[in-house]
Parts: sequence; structure tokens; C-alpha cells
Amino acid sequence: MNSLLHLSETQRAIVDTAREFCAAEVTPYAAQWDRDAHFDPTLTHKLGELGFLGMMIPEAHDGLGLDTTTYLLALEEISAADASVGVLMSVHNSLPTQMLLKYGSEAQRREFLGPLARGEKLGAFALSEPDAGSDAAAMRAQAVRDGDDWVLNGTKAWISAGGHAGVVLAMVRTDSSDARKGAKGIGAFIVTPDLPGFKVGKKENKMGLRASETVQLVFDNMRVPGDRLLGDPTQGFVYALQSLESGRLGIATQALGIARAAYDHARAYARERQQFGQAIGEFQGVQFKLADMATRINAARSLIHATAAAKDRGEAVGEYASMCKLFATETAMWVTTQAIQVFGGYGYTTDYPVEKLFRDAKVTEIYEGTSEIQRVVIGRAALKG
Repeated sequence: MNSLLHLSETQRAIVDTAREFCAAEVTPYAAQWDRDAHFDPTLTHKLGELGFLGMMIPEAHDGLGLDTTTYLLALEEISAADASVGVLMSVHNSLPTQMLLKYGSEAQRREFLGPLARGEKLGAFALSEPDAGSDAAAMRAQAVRDGDDWVLNGTKAWISAGGHAGVVLAMVRTDSSDARKGAKGIGAFIVTPDLPGFKVGKKENKMGLRASETVQLVFDNMRVPGDRLLGDPTQGFVYALQSLESGRLGIATQALGIARAAYDHARAYARERQQFGQAIGEFQGVQFKLADMATRINAARSLIHATAAAKDRGEAVGEYASMCKLFATETAMWVTTQAIQVFGGYGYTTDYPVEKLFRDAKVTEIYEGTSEIQRVVIGRAALKG
């Protein structure tokens, strides 16, 4: 990984470990997993054993207790090898675990963070619904208090790893008495698949990230114990939005890994492919493409890591996290498109990896807030400044 970043000894060790793990456990199988739309559940345990599922969880809960930048360095390596594994790692580290860490009670943190950090349980995040995507506050799933418990009904959509998750942070409406309350009447619940009424619904057949399972989760009179409510029963949506800062940095880094992989493949091919008696990399048109790829990738990485450093200093980074996601995901889409062009007709076939990278890149512009939503966030912040 060539960049302007100066890595500490710990960071270099983390990157090397991630790279070695990918070479042995991910890269040789990624293409087949993609063809088969196969999720390998053993990856959860393997990632957990290396500490990659508890990178920002404190050591007291069996995590590594590392900073955001170090976590993102590892995530870039994993995502460059296979973005499907990258999204598993990103969602797990940035959404359910961080929500538990920030808003959970001590008992909740004690019960769930250790198994999540060790990879004994996979974490998932359930915010969207079939008719509530970008307008997530329009959700209809309902939680009704019944004694000490809550009874949940509704369908959550687009849940990464939802069919294999052991812990799901689900946002559900707790107050339907006044529709104008919108986001203020939503609670966050710690849901586990052993609860009666928990059902895995439709599995999506996707264009990209095919080895990352995406499902609907159906709550059918699912009784959730009262101690599974996270914090204030009306503030779950606020908790989710604040946690999405970490999530958007994660998806930006996933996109960065995809772009980097596409660039590496295009550069190698440009050195080897012969046309008109010379390597195509000798042609200025190809060199210009590689130059623009490298520039955009390094600009995205610099923005991501500057934002991560600010986050670790305790600064508000909401608009910058949106900038990271917007720029890095559009960079991934642009770079993968150009990589296919460098490969020419071969880039359009499954014999070479760039077509998979192209397919994987597209969804990064959509999930955890579309590019349009990121522009809304950034634009509103600009007008307030």
C-alpha cells in the first residue's frame, strides 16, 4: 500500500497481519464465493481470532482497544481482497458494537461485547424497511410495551449478514401516537435469533457483494425482554444516526479498498499487455488513466484518515464522514470503470477480476446513505457554517 501515511509499528503489524490473512483465507476463494453467492460463516471466527471484529472495543471486553485509523487500515486490506468480507467487518465494527459501547448499559456491554469482539457472534444493524430507505424515519415496524417486555412486529430490509448474525441492533417505532414525532418515537433493541417470532425473510439476489448475505428480517409478535432496550426508548434513531458516522467511514474505506484493487490490477495489466509492439502502459492514454486513478485513490485515503484522526480527538465529524463516503464511493465507481477500459474486452469477462470489482463498487454509492443523501448532509452543513 503506497501512500503518504506514516504507519506506527502497531499499525504496520496490523496491516501485515490483515494482508497475510487475506492471502491465505480470502483471495484464493473470493471469485468462487462471488459466483456461488456463498457466505462462509467460518470467516467470522477467523476474523474474531485475529481481533478484527473487536478492533475498537476496549480490552476490558476482549477487544483490541485501537483507534479508528488503525481499524480503517485493516479494513482497507480486507476490502481490497474481497469487499464482501469487508462489509461484514465494517458493519460489525462500526454499527452494532459502537452503539452498544456508547449507549448500552454496563450489563448489556458485559453480555454482548465480549462475544462480538471474539467473533463468537456476528453483529448486524437493522434500520431500513421495504418502504423506508433514505427516509428511514418513516419506518413502520412497531414495538409495544407488554409488562416488562416489548412485543415487536414488522419487517426490516437490506440487513447485511442478517441470516447469520447473533446480535442485531434493530430500530423500531415505540410511539405511534403522533406521526409528527417521526424520528423521536423510535427505540433501539438488541435482538437475537433465539427470540420467538424472529424470522429470516427474503434473501436478495444482488449484482455485487454476492458473498455478503443481504436479507429481510421479520419480527412476528417477537417478545423482547425489557433489558434489551438500548437507552431511551424514543432516541434509537438518534443513536443510529450518530453511529452512522463510523459506518460511513467504514463504507468509504471499503470503497477505497475496491478502488485500490482495481488500480493494482489495471497497472499490472498495463505492464504486461502488448499491443502495436509494446506494453499498453507505454501509451499516454493509458498512463493518464493510471495517473487519475492514483490521484483520486490517494486523495480519498487522505480525506478518510484525516477524518478518522479528528474523530479520535473527539471532534464532530458528521459532514466530513459524509464527504468521505461521497468521494471515496464515487472514486471506486470511477476507478473500476476505468480499470475495465484498460483491460478492454477482457475486462468485460469473468476471466479477469475487474468486472467483479465494478459490480462490488456500485452499492457503496447506495447503502448507509446514498450519494444524494451525503450531498444533503454536506450542503446543509455548508449553509450553517
